[in-house]
Amino acid sequence: MTHRIGVYPGTFDPITLGHMDIIRRGAKLVDELIIGVTTNASKSPMFADEERIAMVEREVATIGADHIRVVGFNSLLMDFAEAQ
Repeated sequence: MTHRIGVYPGTFDPITLGHMDIIRRGAKLVDELIIGVTTNASKSPMFADEERIAMVEREVATIGADHIRVVGFNSLLMDFAEAQ
């Protein structure tokens, strides 16, 4: 059987109800969901990388899905997805 991995990248600055809706739905479709929190150099983020990662982790913890990982990255999305 194939292990299905989903990657949901974004800046999550801040994480919204819309983001959480996508996370909940996506978590049902895959065996593992990796939420990639990245920096967009063309934007001035409201929150630091570590703060955004912590916010996403807190929100994900409320849905009780143990197959979701939150990972920070600062590379091309293709490179990040390939590394996962």
